[in-house]
Amino acid sequence: MPTSGPPLSRRQGLGLLAMALTVLVWASFALSIRAIATSSWTPADVALLRFGLPLLVLAPWLPRALRRVRGERPAVLAALAIGAGLPYFLVCAAGGAMSSATLVGVVVPGSVPVFVTALVAALWGASCSRRQLVALAGVVVGIVVIAGTGGGSSGSHVAGTAVLLAAGLVWSVYTLGLRATRLDPVSAAVVVCLPSFVVVLLASVTGLLPSHLLAGASVTRELLMFAAVQGVGVGVLAGLAYAVAIRELGAPRAATIGALSPVLVAVLAVPLLGEHLDARVLVGGVLVVASVLAFHVRPVRRARSVSPEVRDAPRPAAPVSARPGLVAGGASRR
Repeated sequence: MPTSGPPLSRRQGLGLLAMALTVLVWASFALSIRAIATSSWTPADVALLRFGLPLLVLAPWLPRALRRVRGERPAVLAALAIGAGLPYFLVCAAGGAMSSATLVGVVVPGSVPVFVTALVAALWGASCSRRQLVALAGVVVGIVVIAGTGGGSSGSHVAGTAVLLAAGLVWSVYTLGLRATRLDPVSAAVVVCLPSFVVVLLASVTGLLPSHLLAGASVTRELLMFAAVQGVGVGVLAGLAYAVAIRELGAPRAATIGALSPVLVAVLAVPLLGEHLDARVLVGGVLVVASVLAFHVRPVRRARSVSPEVRDAPRPAAPVSARPGLVAGGASRR
């Protein structure tokens, strides 16, 4: 009688549970970013919750986090604060307002490996394998297919895709900063949230960014949803859960599972936001997700078939690999 394979260990089960929570939050981020455009609240209102609530939740650890931040390099701190902070949030919100939740969920995480690979090659001269280059080409083709689905004379669809690509570029800066930082996830989250909250608060008080929340508008269920998803989910849970998933499953496996988040976004966007899935968006999205999976999955090597000449040959440098720590802004350590 055939066996079903060894059972999952407790650590693997914990890792899978943490990764499932992470994917759910990443998908919720894309859906809530798109929902801002159709809600009665402004991006500044949601940004206040996105960056303010994590500081409130993490308040007991703030003194320790601030002490650790002093020892980090300024360039790394800037990469974290800009790449996942207010600039990223506002660019992502602008792209979501011009496109759809599906595009937010596909274009931003899908473009990050392309941008990270290009930045690493330009800054440090690193290279990636031929397999990864083919996968990155597939991501580019998929995004081009998606961008061409817009129709209409306004070109808002193409413009929205371009803005989301800019968000992917900004997030890539955060990814590089996250790989270089010596900070723990809580300290990195403080670096992201504290300056962003101060800036959005000052911009809202001075009228630079309109805010209904600071103007005294009544709290609605919509606002509570944004608080739960953006403030607690994205700001706290995703970063910590992704860190646990990487520790228990390993970065390649966690990144591979995380690449499935656009599928969840596309499925949920239809009943929750009433979005229509264009056939070309589906084709482009499938191509992007498949290419991201191919980028991260490592080929299995059979030790038995390796000849002594090949076994003793010098090994090439490790290929470049990148995946956003969270499509939404949490912090995690590799």
